[in-house]
Order: sequence, then structure tokens, then C-alpha cells
Amino acid sequence: MQVTRMAAPLGAIVEQLDVQDITAEQLSRVQQLFLEHKVLVFPDQNLTPEAHMAFAEHWGQLIPFPYGALPDYPNIIPLKNRGKSKDVNQHWHSDMTYSPMPPKLTMLYALEAPELGGETAFANQVLAYQSLSPGLRGLVDSLSAHHSAKGLARLYGQDPEQALEAVHPVARTHDETGEKALYVCGAFTRHFETWGRDDSKALLEYLFEHSVRPEFQARHRWRPGDLVMWDNRCLLHYAVHDHGDAPRLLHRLQVQGHVPA
Repeated sequence: MQVTRMAAPLGAIVEQLDVQDITAEQLSRVQQLFLEHKVLVFPDQNLTPEAHMAFAEHWGQLIPFPYGALPDYPNIIPLKNRGKSKDVNQHWHSDMTYSPMPPKLTMLYALEAPELGGETAFANQVLAYQSLSPGLRGLVDSLSAHHSAKGLARLYGQDPEQALEAVHPVARTHDETGEKALYVCGAFTRHFETWGRDDSKALLEYLFEHSVRPEFQARHRWRPGDLVMWDNRCLLHYAVHDHGDAPRLLHRLQVQGHVPA
């Protein structure tokens, strides 16, 4: 394997590795790199859905997504360019925070990618937490927040009253590294537990803005055959839709995580 850093805040590119033919020693190294860099990019892969799932299962049990999965592969969601107005991922978020046990990681595999644009941006929430003032960190440490998928359910024509909802700590402790990270996002976080929405609004908006400061960010420019995995426990991500109608098709799957602590 050849490993190079992706950007200063996060990420690494792992070249000269076929994830379908990975050895136990290589897998152990990749797992260490993942915890260290939080985003890993594996270029030049040639994966079937079965191979995609087999590699992801090294990290745990795959979980189905409640909206829009492939008919024959309930754990895989096709992310296809349907135009900017229909793109539901143009916001900073961590996947499925509205679940009581959100996914620990997400893997995207690129089948088609635009020549320019269509990048995915990431923001390191460990750095975001560490850069808060001591007083604000103390307040954040004491808070939990309510997350809801009601808005997402409406987009997919589902009953919002049946949508998943959960309460999670605002400062989440990573279950493997012990690092603390901010764990809120504008997509799904609605209010602080025991606080009203109006009371929560000012602090949440500050945290939303703070969490995606440029110095916490990195971007990945997609190419067909790219496999990218990232840590949902300590990152936010954003699908940048600046590629018009150019084809972009990614397959997404996720690995089951633990209850955030």
C-alpha cells in the first residue's frame, strides 16, 4: 500500500491496494489508518455490490436504509444525479443521527463521476469540539439534543409520524479512540433535550456554523472506481452539487454503530 495524506484536517489516500484481495495484515493497517485519518480513499477499484458489501463487513454488520435502497440490495442506496432541485444531500450532516444507533461509517463507491464538480466535503468534528472555548465546551458537555427524520420522510413521501427520532449527546465520545467530537447537524438536530426550540435556536445555529469552519474541512474529487469510507462518529459531510446535469452515480452503504455516549 501507498498512503498519502488527503488534507491537513483529515483524510488519507490508500493506493496500490485491491480491497477485494486484502490480507489480514493490510486490513489491520487500514483499520488503524481509518481511526487516525477519519476518511480513506481507495482509487481504482472494480467492485460489484457483493464485493462492496464484503469489504464493508470487515467493520461490522451492514444496515438497511429506510428510504430509496436498491430493490435487490437493501443495504445499498444509489445516489444518482437527478438535478440540483431534487438533491437531498446538499447540507452538512452525519448520516442517520435520527437513529438510536447511527451508523459508525459510510462507504461510497463511484460508478460514474463528472469531469468537474460533484465533490464531497468533510468537516472534522474533533477539531470543531477542541476549538470551542473552555466555557462553551463545559456547556456542550452537559447537553443532549433531539434528532428527527420527519423532514426526510416527507421528501420520500413517507408518514412523518412514523419517522425515526433519537436523543444523543451534543459532545460525543468516540467508542474506539476516546476522542470527543461535536455531534449536531442542521439537517436533523432540532433542539436540545429539555430546551424549547426557540431557546435552542441561537446556540444550535452557532454550533452549526462553527462546526464547518474552513480549517476543519477537506474535499474529495470523485473519479469512477473510487471507494471512499468515512467515520460518522466524528465527521460531517456535504454533497456539493455544482456539476449541473453531468452524470454522477455512487453506491452507498453503512455499517451499524453503537449508541452514542
